[in-house]
Amino acid sequence: MRKYLFLFVLLTICSSLVWAGSFFGNIDSLSRPLLDSALTSIKLWKPVPVSFQDTTREILNPQRPKHFWRAGTEWFLAQAFPATFNRFITKDPYSYISFKNFIDHQRFSAWDWDDNQFTTNQIDHPYHGQIYFNAFRSNGYNFYQSSIATLAGSYIWETAGETQSPSINDLVNTTFGGIILGEMTHRVSRNILARSRNGNNVIGNEIVALLVNPVNSLNRLLDGKWGKRVDDYYTVDSSVISAEIDAGFRRFDAKEGDFLSKGKDSFYTRLRFKYSNGDHNYKRPFDQFSVNLEAGNGDSTFINAINVHALLYGAKFFKSKKGEHYGSLNAHYDVYNNDAFFYGAQSLNYNWLSEFTYKSQNKLNLSMGVGAVLLAAVPDPYLLYGASRNYNYGSGASYRFRGDLSVLNRLLFTADYNGGVFYTISGTPSHYILHAGTVEASLRVFKRWSINLRSGYFSLEGKFRDEKYPDFHREYPFGSISIGYNIQF
Repeated sequence: MRKYLFLFVLLTICSSLVWAGSFFGNIDSLSRPLLDSALTSIKLWKPVPVSFQDTTREILNPQRPKHFWRAGTEWFLAQAFPATFNRFITKDPYSYISFKNFIDHQRFSAWDWDDNQFTTNQIDHPYHGQIYFNAFRSNGYNFYQSSIATLAGSYIWETAGETQSPSINDLVNTTFGGIILGEMTHRVSRNILARSRNGNNVIGNEIVALLVNPVNSLNRLLDGKWGKRVDDYYTVDSSVISAEIDAGFRRFDAKEGDFLSKGKDSFYTRLRFKYSNGDHNYKRPFDQFSVNLEAGNGDSTFINAINVHALLYGAKFFKSKKGEHYGSLNAHYDVYNNDAFFYGAQSLNYNWLSEFTYKSQNKLNLSMGVGAVLLAAVPDPYLLYGASRNYNYGSGASYRFRGDLSVLNRLLFTADYNGGVFYTISGTPSHYILHAGTVEASLRVFKRWSINLRSGYFSLEGKFRDEKYPDFHREYPFGSISIGYNIQF
């Protein structure tokens, strides 16, 4: 009964999200002014402008023609290629599908939870979902229409792509993660191609955009536009991306909880970027989003963190003499993978944002949010599903805080916290508590170069119902020092 209730709620949430456009209108089809300048709410110091920055902001937002049959063909091929590979190359026993399987899988009772590896469910499935999304997004369809295509693609694959039971967790990960990754890659590739507006470095920009969003590059090739000066859809793009890459050393401890005296040293690197399609433009999904990607060698991991935070909709509450205050609904995709534990989740949070400025060069931004963890994957040391699935699935509550203080546009202090409590739906009966907090100080020493000092503490507690399963508490404290290079484009 609990499985059916969760599935019903899940389908309701997904349907509500992809049809949300009906409440706000077809926003992509409207022509509205785009506000000028870089995003001050997420950029606390100003990186040195680069030569290809076009300060002219266009008002019109031209629409691309819709190619339904081409979009549908690419959407279908995203299903057909993996199904064919599984059937004729790997000869996966689950790939011998029939129409009877599809009919049988239309029953609610047919849905279950799969036992794929953590990275397959939390990373591979969202990437597959973004192909469904961009098949339509890059063929002229808006965010909401492309989101519907992602949900449909995930549903068809689960019910018709394999003989095994359709997977509840795959439907969530492919749809929710695919929408987030799909719109993000669409926006970033458009920003990259917009830099060719003056005919500069056209081929180089096309290659980078191809790596970010291959589906969009395929359609530019089919339209005969690849490698040529971009059209109006790209030239009027007013988005700004502030990016920073760090490299340095990290000291951590996953066993004793004392990284200073008993920790290990490792190489550490991080990529962060923040996207804005206009200063304080909160009305359209993904007009603001940020990405954090961390990697470093450990005993058993390399990719340590993936965090995507994306605006879905927001509004300005009021403005006072000391600051401005906003509310926003955000989608979050988080993966933590360190030597102590792993964790992957999709969540929705409502956030209160306050921004304060003192003499233009001193800024304080505060953000607090609460919401729902739609689905989280957390370790199960007791392997209810066997060695092939060493994690439980659960849902619960999410709460977040972030504060940024910029002094003289040179010194930046940041505090960030992500917490959650969630109860197991599929796995060993239990509940979990997550704490992931970091503090950081960054000093810009020369133009785009900075020195960053960072410390953090990640903690995961598992509380099990059955007394024969002991509770556990896993910790991952760390400290790091790195050199950062930042750029705006």
